[in-house]
Amino acid sequence: MTFPKGLRGAFSIVGLLGSLSISATLAAEPKPEFSIKTKWLKASVFLDATIKADAALAANCLAEGKAWAQKNRADADKERKQDPGLFRNAWSYERKYQTRSVVDGRYVSIIRADYEYTGGAHPNSSSDTILWDKSAGKRISIRPFFTESADNGPTLKAMRQGVIASLTAEKKKRGAEGTDTSAIEGIEPKLLKIGPVALAPSTEEGKSSGLNFYYAPYAVGSYAEGEYVAFVPWETLKPYLTPEGARIFGGARPKEDEDRPH
Repeated sequence: MTFPKGLRGAFSIVGLLGSLSISATLAAEPKPEFSIKTKWLKASVFLDATIKADAALAANCLAEGKAWAQKNRADADKERKQDPGLFRNAWSYERKYQTRSVVDGRYVSIIRADYEYTGGAHPNSSSDTILWDKSAGKRISIRPFFTESADNGPTLKAMRQGVIASLTAEKKKRGAEGTDTSAIEGIEPKLLKIGPVALAPSTEEGKSSGLNFYYAPYAVGSYAEGEYVAFVPWETLKPYLTPEGARIFGGARPKEDEDRPH
């Protein structure tokens, strides 16, 4: 079919705009720092810009991410040999390292978000945290910020109380109060059991407003409820702070952190 010259020009402009829109969309999609793609599996590892700007931190996260992706590939290959019927579609894995806060220009809190879909009723997701000390060039725990951090000690008990209060309030906000109370009560006052923790951002530059604890779907609620983030303000933990802890904590939790999608 032949179109009049004016219409041909209009269609050309529409086509050009469509191409530009597609190109912009593709350009906006982040590219993985590492990926594996086979007929049976897709696995990708992403680092955000803040992490990539620190060579030591980027190398640390990428080495961990590569090992994770390669292990998933080995597991998938093993499962496929045992039961090829499980692989009607390729299994999909994603790991994203995302900066949550940078405190005092030194302590970088990172959320390590994992996604996987292996053909079940729905995808699964989980979160863990990393605390990176730029000065030391290594991962650390929150122990240096507290005078004691013994299992079932006063610091961890105070943290647990704060976590439970925050989760209870958030469940009420979502209309899920009274559900899975045993899961919440089952949170233990132990540093390795209380949940993945990160330094929360603050309204005061260079400070942290407290601790954020991350709970994946199913951890303290139904899958439909999604992820929960419990916030414990630094004032709650003030009696237990070391001089370094007292130095880095301050200010209030920013509104955008409260409203951040979970």
